[in-house]
Amino acid sequence: MKLSGGVEWALHCCVVLTTTAEPVPAVRLAELHDVSGSYLAKQLQALSRAGLVTSVQGKAGGYVLTRPPEQITVLDVVTAVDGAQPAFVCTEIRQRGPLAAAPEACTRPCAITRAMAAADAAWRAALRDVSVADLARGVDEDYGPTALTGIRDWLGADPAPAAGEGGAPGR
Repeated sequence: MKLSGGVEWALHCCVVLTTTAEPVPAVRLAELHDVSGSYLAKQLQALSRAGLVTSVQGKAGGYVLTRPPEQITVLDVVTAVDGAQPAFVCTEIRQRGPLAAAPEACTRPCAITRAMAAADAAWRAALRDVSVADLARGVDEDYGPTALTGIRDWLGADPAPAAGEGGAPGR
C-alpha cells in the first residue's frame, strides 16, 4: 500500500497542533517541517474539509484541531488526505480472455478480491486504533519528554524576520 506524502505531512501537523490551543499559521507549520508551504496548505485544506482542523482567520489566525486528539484517528487523517477508496479494486479479470468465466458464474468475489478486502479491512482497523494523541505520546517516547514542549515553545516564538524586514544584516 502506498500513501501520498501528504498523509505524512498531515499527520505531523496534527501532532504539532496537539501542543497548543492557539492557532498555528500554515507558514509556521511549513517552516517547522521544512516543507513546501503551498503543498502543505493543500493537506491542511483536506483536513479542514474533513472537519479535523479548522482555520481561524486574522492576524493571530492559523489552524487548530476541531476535537481532542484522542478522538482523531490515523485513519481519519489518511481518509481526509488520500480518500476512502480501497487499495484494491477488482476489475473482474476472470470474465475476460479465451477462458473467461460467465458473469452468472461470478456471483461472489473471487479469492483474490476476498484476500485483498480482508487485508484492506485489517489495515484500516489498525489505523483506526491509533489516535493523534497516541502519535504525540510516541514523539515524547522517541525524542524525550521535552520534545513536544520544545515544539510548542518554538511555535510561540516570534518568527525570524525575512530578509529586508529588519534585524541584523546577513541574519
